[in-house]
Amino acid sequence: MLLTLTTTRQPATDLGYLLQKHPGKVQTFDVPGGAAHVFYPEATETRTTAALLLDLDPVGLVRRDTRGGDFALEAYVNDRPYVTSSWLATAISGVFASALNGNCRDKPDLPNEAWPFVARLPVVSVRGGEVLLRKLFEPLGYEITAEQAPLDEQFPDWGQSRYWSLTLSATCRLQDLLTHLYVLLPVLDNDKHYFVGKPEMEKLLAKGAGWLDKHPENALIVKRYLNNQGKLAKTVMNALLPEVPEEEAEEEQSPAPEVEAKIRLHEVRLQTACARLRDSGATSVLDLGCGEGKLLRLLAKEKQFRHITGMDVSVRALEIAADKLNLHRLPDREKDRFKLFQGSLTYRDSRLEGYDAAALVEVIEHVDTGRLHALERSVFQYARPRTVVVTTPRADFNVKYESLAEGALRHSDHRFEWTAAEFQQWCAGIGEHFGYTFEIEQVGEMDPVFGAPSQMAVFTRKEEIKKDGN
Repeated sequence: MLLTLTTTRQPATDLGYLLQKHPGKVQTFDVPGGAAHVFYPEATETRTTAALLLDLDPVGLVRRDTRGGDFALEAYVNDRPYVTSSWLATAISGVFASALNGNCRDKPDLPNEAWPFVARLPVVSVRGGEVLLRKLFEPLGYEITAEQAPLDEQFPDWGQSRYWSLTLSATCRLQDLLTHLYVLLPVLDNDKHYFVGKPEMEKLLAKGAGWLDKHPENALIVKRYLNNQGKLAKTVMNALLPEVPEEEAEEEQSPAPEVEAKIRLHEVRLQTACARLRDSGATSVLDLGCGEGKLLRLLAKEKQFRHITGMDVSVRALEIAADKLNLHRLPDREKDRFKLFQGSLTYRDSRLEGYDAAALVEVIEHVDTGRLHALERSVFQYARPRTVVVTTPRADFNVKYESLAEGALRHSDHRFEWTAAEFQQWCAGIGEHFGYTFEIEQVGEMDPVFGAPSQMAVFTRKEEIKKDGN
């Protein structure tokens, strides 16, 4: 089994510090099942490649294998000693432990830097083909090059094997790259070489922190990583995505009695967003961060929307949305208007592409500022609908909330709340970087001094404006 890591970040030889393996040496380490060798095929200031070669002992594996097999000779003819799988993931955690944990003794600032990396795995066992490869790695920001090996080159009629040559390219932290490989290699293979129990749940939650809960295929990853053990997988999914009651999720500070809206503010946001989506002329629309489907139910009443899709990170919220839309009772023709799926806006997702319009109603303020750019790219660069409607709290109005301390946020899950000037600046950045024009309006009952409690931007893709002749 072979893994190579190449970087062109200069000086590229700093990769040796990150891995804590000297570029001028060949080092060998004892690992379960055999030995791991680390060496550098190239090490210059402009380009450095580190290689991890795992040399397993096939006879030793047979003697230690207590799991049994489907037939008597399986242990002697299986692919475990030769094909990248959970064995390599174990070697990564042992040999590159410091890099995997984000530590660098001699240059402690290096692990926090994003470097250009190319990771190559010549032979990977993939039970699910290229579709699975892309589902797992593209949402994490990797560019993928994959080539499938034939079952036997001498007999092409036998078809293709499940083995792939895989190259991953990304600008990222080395810790993230190694973590993704550590978790996803066994998922690709859908097998592990050791017993899977409760300690594996702890490993997965630790290594999945910060990304697994937002990955659109997290349920599949959890299930396969835990060797398809349903009870363990359910426990991990509950830890990753705890259910939040709708009332708690939408609870905000109440304004002083004299500024209470005749209609609940959230209802005004939803109705205004629905109106702007309708005015855009869209026939297919995305509700991103749809929650339990309140906007979806408004969109369903508009016959112009022939395709209505909701995406949310919470599986439970999607189940409630489906129930409130009565999808199980609708005739097939009407049911085909709707699609609901679990996913995260901070990862590229091809399922979001091809829609006329999208809405993010009170969504962006729930995203960490460090991940906001990932959301921007996911929506405005990759999905790229003609129209995007975004609403968010307007911090200028917060002084009207008597129970809200100065500088505090309206909701415990908000990461930020922008003033009108800050929202204007963000919208201008979106327009400049991704080719959109925008209009901003205030939403909710207006105060003569502090304005409205919410703000909305309607983004329009520039080429659509030119196409219409405006």
